[in-house]
Amino acid sequence: MSKTRIAAVDVGNDSIKALFGKADFELNIPNVIARDTEDRPVIGIEDLNEKDPLDGIHIRVHSPALLENNAIYRVGNLATKSNNPNELDPGSSKSEEDQTLVMLFASLALDAVREENAHSFKKTNNVVDANYTLGTGLPLREVKEGKDVGYRSQLLSSVHQVEFLVTPKYQGIKVNIKFDEVKVYPEGFAAYINLVMDNNLNIINRDLVDKSILIQDIGGLSTDIAVIKNRNVDDDKAQGFNLGVAESLEQIREEIRSKHGVELDSRRDVVDIITKKQDRNHIMVRGSRTSVHDITDRILMELAKKQYRHLRNVWSKNSQTEICYFVGGGAMVLKDYLKTLNNNLDGYNIGFFEDEKESIWMMANAYYKLISAFEKANNPDPKDKDKEKKAVKN
Repeated sequence: MSKTRIAAVDVGNDSIKALFGKADFELNIPNVIARDTEDRPVIGIEDLNEKDPLDGIHIRVHSPALLENNAIYRVGNLATKSNNPNELDPGSSKSEEDQTLVMLFASLALDAVREENAHSFKKTNNVVDANYTLGTGLPLREVKEGKDVGYRSQLLSSVHQVEFLVTPKYQGIKVNIKFDEVKVYPEGFAAYINLVMDNNLNIINRDLVDKSILIQDIGGLSTDIAVIKNRNVDDDKAQGFNLGVAESLEQIREEIRSKHGVELDSRRDVVDIITKKQDRNHIMVRGSRTSVHDITDRILMELAKKQYRHLRNVWSKNSQTEICYFVGGGAMVLKDYLKTLNNNLDGYNIGFFEDEKESIWMMANAYYKLISAFEKANNPDPKDKDKEKKAVKN
């Protein structure tokens, strides 16, 4: 029988972040897909296996959970180069989009086919049977609407198959994915867990544990503001909004195309321009370094004002709040604008994570802590029991 393997997956609007096993493997893949044909043309097909699989994810996905079953996709980096790339649309529900499931299944399949997992999963005639215990999440708004129940059910109720087509190293391999357990966490709660607890759910930030705090998680399609009191999320006061950075990134992309004639492949390209360490807010136009500050500053400041208005409204209803932490990829994009607004206006006690990776990986890390603790509690390692017995004897 196949062993179950832990997977913690954050399907973010910009990219999917995933941690596996004992955090021995991680993936970060742009959340972009494109419908494709079975035999995609490849220059230098004989050199295909010398390339990085993450740059050539080409799969067929079979799952009863999908609206479009057995469809063929380019995923991630390969999809951004397609003529018809799809990114999640503002206003859509993550739990109801095929794209969310395609990205989730693709990430699990990429983990399952690794040589390092040959001892964990049974493989017969190029078919890998992989069992996972999954921790993932949905925006607070969707959880409050009860959409997490149906999402979890459709994952647990079926076997889902990913077939690698013209993909480096994995061409012709099929992966059957079965979930032994699925936990779907509200994203705001997950952020709090990651702030105050380590991988064993031991408290590591005692200064925050008993404080009244807000966590404003700015994503691509939505924003969650979790209200934390007495170590718990106040479900009644926590709020979710259909306001993320995706629409603003699309607006920047369109204005750059219109004004400078430069076509950017995806929102990820816009994020890179805004956040890169060198030549930030500059692009190359016919070989010349050109500033797009006028476009990015205007559009992102408008979005920051809307985000700040949400902060102000929620804080006014929770007047004893001591600090608000801004987290998520959107917070990294808007950090400077939010700080400027706050300095010029109300002067709330707000905090950001200067470590970009920590902020972007916060949800995946939180899901990993929660699902690892669940797995440990329900399926204790026999080695741990032996250690406990020896400790008692001594």
